[in-house]
Amino acid sequence: MAVGRAWRSAARQVPLRLTAGAFFLNSGLSKRDADDATAEGFHQFAAGTYPFLGKVDAQRFVRLLSAGEVAVAATLLLPVVPAAVAGTAVTAFSVGTLGLYLRTPGMRQEGSLRPTEQGISLAKDVWILGIGLSLIAEGLQRKHR
Repeated sequence: MAVGRAWRSAARQVPLRLTAGAFFLNSGLSKRDADDATAEGFHQFAAGTYPFLGKVDAQRFVRLLSAGEVAVAATLLLPVVPAAVAGTAVTAFSVGTLGLYLRTPGMRQEGSLRPTEQGISLAKDVWILGIGLSLIAEGLQRKHR
């Protein structure tokens, strides 16, 4: 009976893990060989919100960002990684991107959480937070059974 429940739980995670994992993998791999202008753009955007990143070289920053996204993808795509672990990785990443959305001027309409045209690309990442929190909840629920 417990094996049947565990299998159903894992089966429910497949769509979340595959779609988000593929998204993270594509995003990470596309940044892997970023040219200097692209790296500088990502770096300036992130350092504007998170000033400590200003001390990191732009190319190094983008390589680390790429590696981070590929690592998150691996936690999602490898079925041996527990749901709570994968969910924690996804949630941590999404908190960073949503921080960019909330703290960068021009991303939101004045006095609102509603995105501007420029903010939509980051605001939509709220679905990543939902996926991460769902996986954490599922993983914790499984532990308590």
